[in-house]
Amino acid sequence: MVQTFEAMIDAQGHVQLFAPIPPGKPRRALVTILEEVPPEGLNETAHASEPALAEDWNRAEEDAAWSYLQSEK
Repeated sequence: MVQTFEAMIDAQGHVQLFAPIPPGKPRRALVTILEEVPPEGLNETAHASEPALAEDWNRAEEDAAWSYLQSEK
């Protein structure tokens, strides 16, 4: 099973996991270096795009199309 764990790589190249990996047998891993995006910038982008996305998402047709995914009460 493939699992993803968030980590930070410091200036010396040391990988620091944010959460421990469950113990077990040795496993292979891949490390993907992400672009550095400050959390504030990410948040600003989300807020800026919200009105445009809301036009499409907040329609009765969208609610009807996805209604089968909502749990019954």
